[in-house]
Formats: sequence, structure tokens, C-alpha cells
Amino acid sequence: MKGIKVIIGTALVIISLIGLFFLYSLYINPKSPLDYAEYNEGDKKISIRYFRPYKNQRLIFGNLDEDPLIPYGSYWRLGANLTTKITINRDLDFARRVLPRGSYGLYTYPYAENWVLYLHAKTGGYSFNEPDSEGVVMKINIPIKPIDTIHEQFTIDFVESSIRMRWENIEALIPIN
Repeated sequence: MKGIKVIIGTALVIISLIGLFFLYSLYINPKSPLDYAEYNEGDKKISIRYFRPYKNQRLIFGNLDEDPLIPYGSYWRLGANLTTKITINRDLDFARRVLPRGSYGLYTYPYAENWVLYLHAKTGGYSFNEPDSEGVVMKINIPIKPIDTIHEQFTIDFVESSIRMRWENIEALIPIN
């Protein structure tokens, strides 16, 4: 009986330490800090929760033989750590398609000429792997363009009537109305 108590106690200590590690690395001292992008215009409210990884002298996007962080055509969770989440308070014209009010997870497949952005019903948890295809709400192609400024940290913000995403020397815009 004493042996079982020792095993259970040890397991609880290990689980607690793992939990504290994740709490520390996500919220106390994350390598990719949490940020929010918010848009408020009239009765339209949009909030995006995401984690902002750094370039850290790495090639971010590129062909597989160039050893990039995110190879062209590969799944990318659009940020780091937890799923990037967009919440809208009313139906929205999202890249010229109707997106119903609610919350969605965002991820993408970046290519040299465009990104394929997915909106998914899954809005939480770690997104190391692509979510189940049954939860895909919308899939859109987003043109990208090179920009002169190098962005050290992945950034999502709003400019005019668009969601703007920038990292390294790439910019992608999603029109919203």
C-alpha cells in the first residue's frame, strides 16, 4: 500500500511540474508572447488572439532545400503556441465571402505567391498538427507581397478595411467589410 502511495505521489509531482512548465512558457515568460489585434467600427467588432514568434536570424518562408522555419506548402498555425483565434460579433464579409458571427481558429499553408488561409471550428489548444478537415468553415487564397521592411516579429493588425499579417519581408491582407 505504501508503494502505491509513493507512485501516486510521484506521478502527481511530475504532472504538477509539467503543468507549471507550460504555464511558465505560455504566460509568464513566453518565447512567443501573446498579443491581441482588435478592430471596432460602428457595430462591427473583431478580435484576434495570437502568439508572436520572432525571426531570430532564421529564414521564415522558403523552399525545403533552403531549410526555412516554414517551408512553402506546409501547415502553419499562423503564429505560435496556442491556436490563433478570431472572434467576430456579427456576420462579416471576409475576403468577399460571408463569415457567420462567432469564433474560429486560423491556420495557413504559405506559398511563394499566396497563402491558403483556413478558418476552423477548433479555437483552442496547441495546434502542432493540422486540425481535422471536418471542422473547416472556410478556405481562402490570400495574395502576398514582398515589403521593404523586415519584421522581426510576426504581427497581425488592422489597416483600413483589412486584416494585415506581416513577418520577415512578407505582407498578406484579408479584406473585411
